[in-house]
Amino acid sequence: MSKAQLSIRGEDLELPVIEGSEGEVGIDISRLRGGTGAVTLDAGYGNTGSCQSGITFIDGEKGILRYRGYAIEDLAEKASFEEVIHLLLWGELPTQGQLDDLNQKLGEYAVLDDGIKGFLKSLPKTAHPMSLLASAYTALETFYDSEGDSEEDVLRVLAGTATLSAYIYRHCKGLDFIDPRSDLDFAGNFLHMSFGKVGEEPNLNPAVQEAINKLLILHADHEQNCSASTVRMVGSAKASLYMSIAAGVGALSGPLHGGANQAVLEMLTAVQEDGGDLEKYVNMAKDKSSGFRLMGFGHRVYKNFDPRAKILKAACDEVLESLGLDDPLLDIAKKLEAVALEDEFFVKRRLYPNVDFYSGIIYRALSIPTNMFTVMFALGRVSGWIAQWKEMRNDPAFRIHRPRQIYIGETARAIQPISERG
Repeated sequence: MSKAQLSIRGEDLELPVIEGSEGEVGIDISRLRGGTGAVTLDAGYGNTGSCQSGITFIDGEKGILRYRGYAIEDLAEKASFEEVIHLLLWGELPTQGQLDDLNQKLGEYAVLDDGIKGFLKSLPKTAHPMSLLASAYTALETFYDSEGDSEEDVLRVLAGTATLSAYIYRHCKGLDFIDPRSDLDFAGNFLHMSFGKVGEEPNLNPAVQEAINKLLILHADHEQNCSASTVRMVGSAKASLYMSIAAGVGALSGPLHGGANQAVLEMLTAVQEDGGDLEKYVNMAKDKSSGFRLMGFGHRVYKNFDPRAKILKAACDEVLESLGLDDPLLDIAKKLEAVALEDEFFVKRRLYPNVDFYSGIIYRALSIPTNMFTVMFALGRVSGWIAQWKEMRNDPAFRIHRPRQIYIGETARAIQPISERG
């Protein structure tokens, strides 16, 4: 094993160098504080590896995303979301027998205690759906006699997310709930529970169902992002899976994380309300002093085309064609896409449309309210959260997360009598 040499305050320290299976290099600083009294300072943890993981690999420079070695392009084209769930949670793509067993269990655990319906109905219809989802996860734990870390809990959270998401959508719309069916897959069940009619058989559009299946796969995991790290952080205290996932929902709700696709539609709406003057907003995006930036373009990790966006672009075209929609907002989106793919300013800076841009368009086409977009994100991401949580809990090096800090406050001082304080 190679070593890194560190000299600080006259002290020399050798630190192990860890190399990942894809050539990534990390310096193990676990002995740094004990050996030197120093800690690293890395605001936002942008250069800090918080764990060793075998779930997701990303190469942002090359536009690569793989789940356990499988390219996201192959999974989106050849696998169902249920197969990807099995891959993320149990390490391998399932055999037919394993897939049948998983589908049966997902159908079984999608049926939730009736008390959950009453709980959701007691909450304001005007509340943000992500607040309702976080509340629902914490409430869910109270209806079951469990330690919160069993295989049953994993299946209940996983399958129950589709049910909870559909219930939340219908609650906000003032509609009666539709219960899950065992004869539908994950995507089909969500669509029927959300948009079906009470007492009627499912009537699903194949193009829409396939697009949702792809969206779930593409959103399933994305390495140590804000919400996945939050799930791991909370789970490291041995908090239950329910509480850990609820914390992940809280992180995902932020506009800098899961709220990006909602921001895309809000931006498109602003363009429409301003007379549809797309050129004006493109010029504003090019002008740093304007303070305006186009939402849904570029990515913090990918310095090339987001591989998920390429897949969704095709799915988006199929959905729009299948539904035969004539929506001015979607027309603006398509024109903006063309500008970003052809304009030298955007191409030179690699500001390509990302996954949030196309997912927002698809959700808009399905008449999903803008404030439900992030719930749709969570619908797929919950599988990755659970995989991250399981990996963390089963890690032989498991320990509670406890970051350090560099204190920059006042040094020791005495308390003055209140009469002497200026």
